[in-house]
Amino acid sequence: MDVLLWIIAGVLAAALAFSGVFKLVLPRERYVASQPWAADAPSWAPPAIGVLEVAGAVGVVLPALIGVAPVVVPVAATGLALVMAGAVAMHVARREWSALVPSGVLLVLAALVAWARFGPYAF
Repeated sequence: MDVLLWIIAGVLAAALAFSGVFKLVLPRERYVASQPWAADAPSWAPPAIGVLEVAGAVGVVLPALIGVAPVVVPVAATGLALVMAGAVAMHVARREWSALVPSGVLLVLAALVAWARFGPYAF
């Protein structure tokens, strides 16, 4: 199970690091063109979410990988689950059903890592 959790954490980290960097690097106009929800959000929201996603992506793998403060892993996974729960709620409210699937999958993966690393498979 430990290997599976590492794989899940790696996939979660890769997906959210990509998503977060995308939000941080693209100019607002280009980001809004690809992500319609951002047009209705304050200008600071996508970069702020991007920072949370990148920090969470680092937090779910790096502390355990280097063996320093591995308790950060489930805390970061919990934070990512909260971010993704917000994304799911926003996509439901906007009736963006196609965007709901990736957000929902990432929510489930983050919640699974948080549960497992806080509980039966803690470091």
